[in-house]
Amino acid sequence: MPDAARLVERGIGETRAALIENGRIVEARIELNDAVRAGTVIDARLLSSGHNAVARDTAGAEYLLPRGAPAVTEGAQLRIEITRSAIPGAEPWKRPLARVTDEPVHEAPPVEGRAATRDELGEAGWEELIEQARSGLVQFPGGALRIEPTATMTVIDVDGYLAPEELAVRGATEAAKAIRRLDIGGSIGIDLPTSGRKAARQSAAAAIDAQLPQPFERTAVNGFGFVQIVRPRARASLVELAQDRAAFEARALLRRMALEPPGPKRLVGHPAVIAMLESRPDWLDTLARQVGGAISLRADAALPMSGGYAEAI
Repeated sequence: MPDAARLVERGIGETRAALIENGRIVEARIELNDAVRAGTVIDARLLSSGHNAVARDTAGAEYLLPRGAPAVTEGAQLRIEITRSAIPGAEPWKRPLARVTDEPVHEAPPVEGRAATRDELGEAGWEELIEQARSGLVQFPGGALRIEPTATMTVIDVDGYLAPEELAVRGATEAAKAIRRLDIGGSIGIDLPTSGRKAARQSAAAAIDAQLPQPFERTAVNGFGFVQIVRPRARASLVELAQDRAAFEARALLRRMALEPPGPKRLVGHPAVIAMLESRPDWLDTLARQVGGAISLRADAALPMSGGYAEAI
């Protein structure tokens, strides 16, 4: 593999993409195949006007228009561009975001990159990345990050046994790498160890700037070690996707099964994961075609959500 490559893996229920540098994933994203992606332009009808207007498309999905819809009356047709796809998980009531546009109807451009062969994403650490997303835990020498999406921002807590000033700089470096790797956008708060020296806080801020590509904005690191970052947010981060646990683990299981030797398979998983798969026969049909054999399911309540596997038939 070259020193840097953008790879795309079009999987069952989701499209996975990653930037690989020196054999490791430095940027990743997952786009749900059922989601209307940011950049898509569609026709809709205005349900309610005002500052936070609401529009509904022909399939019944609703979109929030934070800038409103000036000069459009309620009930009238309008054209909108999706600016942020739906965010699943803890707050499923949150609508995707859009804005009024006069552009022609079109799909968002596809994710760029070379189609992955073999299991190139796996070789670059995809399963480790998925574990970080589901657990919110990122280990590094001397410390760890704990990542938690909240209603207002994604919070990253830095903890460890290094000296506070050293941990602040190292933690800022690792937090910036994790933000990029886990596709975290929007408002982000990093809680670093408290440092009384201004120079140490400036070094931590510089470490963020060195690792996180533009565009983003940030505050200075305050005396309590807190720094806030704001990045563009066009879709759910991997951490947010993992909050919709059954669907996240079902798609992860399908990816693992698609890479196994061909032939019929019985997928064994946590009951919630099996129920999700039962609700998506199209996913199972796709897997059956890929592996060249029938797919059956069995629930096992003793398994963790991430513990699905295939057993011999």
